[in-house]
Amino acid sequence: MKSITCLHPKYLIPVEPKATVLLAHSLVIQNGKIIAVLPESDVRLRYQDATHIELKEHALTPGFINLHAHSAMSLLRGLADDLALMDWLNHHIWPAEKKHVSDEFVLDGTLYAMAEMIRGGTTTVNDMYFHHQAVAKAGLQAGMRTIVGCSILEFPTGFAQNAGEYLDKAIEASTAFANQEGVGFRLAPHAPYTVADDTFRKIIELSEKHGMGIHCHIHETAEEVSDGLKQHGMKPLQRLHQLGLLSNRLIAAHMVHADDDDISLLSRTGVHIAHNPASNLKLASGFARIHAMQAAGINVGIGTDGAASNNKLDLLGDLRLAALLAKAQSNDPTALDAHSALEMATLSGARALGLEDQIGSLIAGKQADIIAIDLSTIETQPVFDPVSQIIYAAGREQVSHVWVNGQCLMENRQLTTLVEPNLLAKAKWWQSRIVND
Repeated sequence: MKSITCLHPKYLIPVEPKATVLLAHSLVIQNGKIIAVLPESDVRLRYQDATHIELKEHALTPGFINLHAHSAMSLLRGLADDLALMDWLNHHIWPAEKKHVSDEFVLDGTLYAMAEMIRGGTTTVNDMYFHHQAVAKAGLQAGMRTIVGCSILEFPTGFAQNAGEYLDKAIEASTAFANQEGVGFRLAPHAPYTVADDTFRKIIELSEKHGMGIHCHIHETAEEVSDGLKQHGMKPLQRLHQLGLLSNRLIAAHMVHADDDDISLLSRTGVHIAHNPASNLKLASGFARIHAMQAAGINVGIGTDGAASNNKLDLLGDLRLAALLAKAQSNDPTALDAHSALEMATLSGARALGLEDQIGSLIAGKQADIIAIDLSTIETQPVFDPVSQIIYAAGREQVSHVWVNGQCLMENRQLTTLVEPNLLAKAKWWQSRIVND
């Protein structure tokens, strides 16, 4: 009984079945997994010798899944703001990365981002960056479930010289961490405008050979679409379809510019979407047609993008934004209701990653990736509907506890696997180095 932990919240929100809120129910964890969700009275009687955690004014939900992030870019937060995407990339971000990105930069920046994400209730991150082994090491150190997206480009950076070298390093990293629980790998071609057809073909081949999913920016801006038409005589999405990239192995980040034909194609091919509402707005990329996509049966999760373009790694804040944008854009106040928004950040993200049998909902047999949200504050009382309060009223500062694989990563707002003063000192050191270089 010593290894059993029982959580006793006021509201237990399992996500499966959908739109369910359980009162007077408790959740039981053993060996990193949920072993039972039962009435509280039964749990207290059956597991008397277990560790009992009282969460009397809290809602318990699955941990949030950040479906698109560039975690290490937390060290570039605020470096270049209020710019269009290509100006931001070409004249500010890529030059800074060329100077400073290294194993040390990526490890420090990813740990810093993970601290922020954990404090906001994120338990899984689908990342996309360089120095893949540093990202994996950060995930293991923080205890966060980490999908390492191995960036692939045609042009040289400080990490690799050409597409072949990027691909070799991706396979090398995935092999090195092949048996490590809590870490997975995806091939991450940057975008249609930075990756050639032959490289996409090789990515598809390696994806099938090694069982790796694919993660790519697609249709992020109108310029990307118009340039694709000029250069290839077809939209980037159509080009990728002809190459064979579109399938349920693919997570398309952004997909801001999608007409009815694009949405139909995405639906037919089973592509998953990582919606990034805050980044899309900040870079003036546009308004993704999320309600239309979901109506077409497309699975849509949510991401923050990097802290250099958001500038917060705050999925709870981005969920509220996503819900409000969906309503305004569709002229339908019922679009992306609170329960659907919560599902977007949990079970939908798990489906996109092929992990829906392990995470994304609070049911027996799944991994214990769980968060507790304190609804006792001025900002979230009275509570008529806890899910509505979480999506429309709560802030990330009300996330009080976080567990991944049953390990507590934050207890009463205190991180347990990372040391905040050390992280802050590292961030200030990097700031000084970047400014003075």
